[in-house]
Amino acid sequence: MTRTIVASATREIIIGFDQPFCVIGERINPTGRKKLAAEMITGNFDTVIKDALEQVAAGATMLDVNAGVTAVDPNATEPGLLVQTLEIVQNLVDVPLSIDSSVSAAIEAALKVAKGRPLVNSVTGEEEKLEAILPLIKKYNVPVVAISNDETGISMDPDVRFAVAKKIVERAADFGIPAHDIVVDPLVMPIGALGDAGRQVFALLRRLREELKVNTTCGLSNISFGLPHRHGINAGFIPMVIGAGMTSAIMNPCRPQEMEAVHAANVLNGTDANCTYWIKKYRDHQPAAPGAAASVSVPADSAGGGRRRGGREARRGAAG
Repeated sequence: MTRTIVASATREIIIGFDQPFCVIGERINPTGRKKLAAEMITGNFDTVIKDALEQVAAGATMLDVNAGVTAVDPNATEPGLLVQTLEIVQNLVDVPLSIDSSVSAAIEAALKVAKGRPLVNSVTGEEEKLEAILPLIKKYNVPVVAISNDETGISMDPDVRFAVAKKIVERAADFGIPAHDIVVDPLVMPIGALGDAGRQVFALLRRLREELKVNTTCGLSNISFGLPHRHGINAGFIPMVIGAGMTSAIMNPCRPQEMEAVHAANVLNGTDANCTYWIKKYRDHQPAAPGAAASVSVPADSAGGGRRRGGREARRGAAG
């Protein structure tokens, strides 16, 4: 059984098909969050600290840490800021971290100060990225997220995305990196723009599990981008992708509806043995009174999904 081990200084987590779904908190990311970006640029990490504590309290298994505050010369600005952000977060919480950057120099700088065994997010099928990132993965003996796009961009054909994932796994093997240290992101498309996006990713996940035997992740809320009541779509998507074989996701753990879907899927998938976690968490749960539920308006600055990849793609051309 494929197992990807990640760790903080004090805590080890296993990502795997026989493990509870790994929730990677997405909030420490200034992409699409102008207020957070402005704070980080000035050295104000109050929101970073708040987001780190809240996500762990809400049940995040890991935290993603991104410091891409600007597309202007990220090679100069991002390494130092990512190191500073990473050090603050890893001294604040005990969960493993995901080092999230499209800037190779920033990833290397962060790996030098990271405690435990972080996940690196990410490498693509682009030759330049493979040659820059895979030696770092081998050198620091850490797992990496493999995003299924290459020099041609993101293909709408799931067979092409599978082929890119396979290429990355094979190239990693050439560097002595085992498949269990590759966590593939098959790239979830917005269902509002591509009606087949759900079926595509379900089929891709089954192939990745059965043929490549790798763990998987995604920017979960990409599926609902552009639709109203996104959290309802996200919550419905979660058990379906878990059933298809996805083992982790970058998502907002502070959304109770979505976390309930994760916990329920763990029960139904048999990774919450004897329903132990579910019973402990929901033993005293009181359902909302009829008619009490209200729609929640989420500010554009705080809504997750859809933008994270876009921000990365916008910066990728200038990044080394």
